[in-house]
Amino acid sequence: MHNNSDMLQEIIQEFGRTKITPYQKQWDEEQALPHHLFKELGELGIMGSLVPKKYSGAGLTLPQYTKVIEEFARVDAAVALSLLAHNSLCTEHICSYGSKVQQHVWLPRLVSGKWIGSWALTEPEAGSDVRNLKTIARKVDGGWVLNGKKHFITNGQVSKLTVVIAKTKLGHSKDSMSAFIVEKNSLGVHVGHKDDKMGMRAAETTELIFEDCYVPTENVLGQIGQGFQQAMNVLEGGRIAMAALSLGIAKGAFEAAIKYAQKRCQFKKPIISFQGVAFKLAELATKIEAASALNQSALASKMRDGAAQKLVAMAKLFSSELAVEATNIAMQIFGGYGYMKEMLVEKYYRDAKLCTIGEGTSEIQKSVIAKALLAETTWC
Repeated sequence: MHNNSDMLQEIIQEFGRTKITPYQKQWDEEQALPHHLFKELGELGIMGSLVPKKYSGAGLTLPQYTKVIEEFARVDAAVALSLLAHNSLCTEHICSYGSKVQQHVWLPRLVSGKWIGSWALTEPEAGSDVRNLKTIARKVDGGWVLNGKKHFITNGQVSKLTVVIAKTKLGHSKDSMSAFIVEKNSLGVHVGHKDDKMGMRAAETTELIFEDCYVPTENVLGQIGQGFQQAMNVLEGGRIAMAALSLGIAKGAFEAAIKYAQKRCQFKKPIISFQGVAFKLAELATKIEAASALNQSALASKMRDGAAQKLVAMAKLFSSELAVEATNIAMQIFGGYGYMKEMLVEKYYRDAKLCTIGEGTSEIQKSVIAKALLAETTWC
């Protein structure tokens, strides 16, 4: 894959026009992306965006990768979400914490697009409260046995490999969890209920159920007891990508709205000539620029310091809430036509809401920001 930003954008836009846009409605209704799409994305290098070139990856920088996610979200946010789960969560977890053997075994398969990755952290009783995991990994000769249920797993059905976070000792301490690489064809792995979602429907979401699933010791990611910290670090990268995805939705909705406002005439003139419409678009354009600048600031801090918890939370919070606002404004500008399934803006509207929930809710982002502010405050 070409590393030049302009070239990346052109490649993605052309791919979107020819390979995605004609099938969006079908995929949305079927709640699934076709396997061949991932293979074609693999041939472009997109399935290994952050993977080093020595493992056949594209070796993109984090800013280049987030631009990829943003551009795909402008076309179809569900495709972008599947790519995010594969790249930012599953593949990046193995890149960051896997042994050289693990990386050599699994990364080339994931990069090719022949294998799709998923990441299994969330559970019915452990959403924002990550430490309340109920999935247990019990030590046995030569490995571990997993039992538990994960839900809201993006790519849960289509994936051939999943990274699972499970409890390896009782309690809620930070060292009570560990991460495991689990191939989906392993005995004891079952795909459960498939979620019927409002938006992001083509990015299929399912339960993953583990019943006496044996995982060999060589599939442990990093050290036993490091799972919580690994997950938090991986999620920080995921939140940067979700901020980019949110910005992509906002830009896509804005572009659709401004084009429509220029061609839609009422009272014998384009509706963009009315202040009620023009001012909405002016405010939206300003907020999109602000979100872009905040995302760039978070990326720069992450690249420089290796961690940027407060800025990443700010970027994710602001961009995701903007995606909802932008799609709402776009729907209003389109009027009755925007409410019709034939219009892409209706899909932007449904897709956007997940951005304020996935990778940590807006409330969690505010909690992270507030905690960082308190830590920075010098008390009298």
